Amino acid sequence: MHSKYTYWSSPSLSLHLPTHSPKRGRNPKIDVYFKAMTNSTLVTEFLLEVFAETWELRLLLSMLFLLVYLGSLLGNLTIIIATTVDHNLNTPMYFFLRNLSILDMYYVSVTVPNACINSLTNHKSISVAGCAAQIFLVFFCACVEILFLAVMAQDRYVAICKPLLYPLIMNHQFCVQMTLTSLLSSFVIAGVNTIKIFQLTFCNSNVVQQFFCDTPSLLRISCSDTFNNKLLILLSAIGVSGTSFMYTIVPPFLNLIIYSLRNKQIKEAVKKVPVTHTDHQEAVSVVAARLQLQPWPRPPHRSDSDGRVCDCSGCRGSFCD
Repeated sequence: MHSKYTYWSSPSLSLHLPTHSPKRGRNPKIDVYFKAMTNSTLVTEFLLEVFAETWELRLLLSMLFLLVYLGSLLGNLTIIIATTVDHNLNTPMYFFLRNLSILDMYYVSVTVPNACINSLTNHKSISVAGCAAQIFLVFFCACVEILFLAVMAQDRYVAICKPLLYPLIMNHQFCVQMTLTSLLSSFVIAGVNTIKIFQLTFCNSNVVQQFFCDTPSLLRISCSDTFNNKLLILLSAIGVSGTSFMYTIVPPFLNLIIYSLRNKQIKEAVKKVPVTHTDHQEAVSVVAARLQLQPWPRPPHRSDSDGRVCDCSGCRGSFCD
């Protein structure tokens, strides 16, 4: 007896799908979905790239990147020790600088050591969980670093433009709150983006064209619709970068405008500008243009009592008097 159901199985799941509708015949949507599922395989690991094909070049590049990595760790560790030991550096600026150095140490440790070890051992595979951890940590560290830089810019703005209110605004409680806010918001953004990425199906290939797992490479090998992922990444970048822009660029420019408007001479000049009659403004513009095009006449020469000629151009008082 012919069965109207078709079975499909994989190492992780099995599907029990009808091959045709009882009344209207075959359903094209189900056929397309069934065809995609039968051609897909369950991805349990990804294959990463190495630095080079030859062993000598891989060794050279791995040692070079490890030296740069150790130099970065040493520099950030020096900043952390200096800002912690020296009590004169216990200010909000150095508080965020210390946190930024700690964050940079984590940031470079997410990808560089693993890539160097993989190139030295020619081990290209990484598990799905390890790939997800790398993507999450890269997202998280990038967002926190941008927000820390924004808070540091706000700190310098307050220190320069509002020095008397600086101890009240940038107190220890505010610094801790901004640090926790940056960490929590970055955790949420990184978590949502990572979960959204690994909801995709990877049926084309499991080869990541990169030395570590990153979002563009995974979106490139996915066979699902990645529009929502790209839109989410764009919105996250706009949100984080927009916050940084509002704290680093807008306040200094607004401060210049506000202080300029407070100047009495500028206030008087602004009041004298004719802004009510457009015809009058056009006339003034035409007259000003004509005055700029016409050469200025030289001042007349004056003679003193002895018959000497004195040119008084460019001097306030006459030397002939």
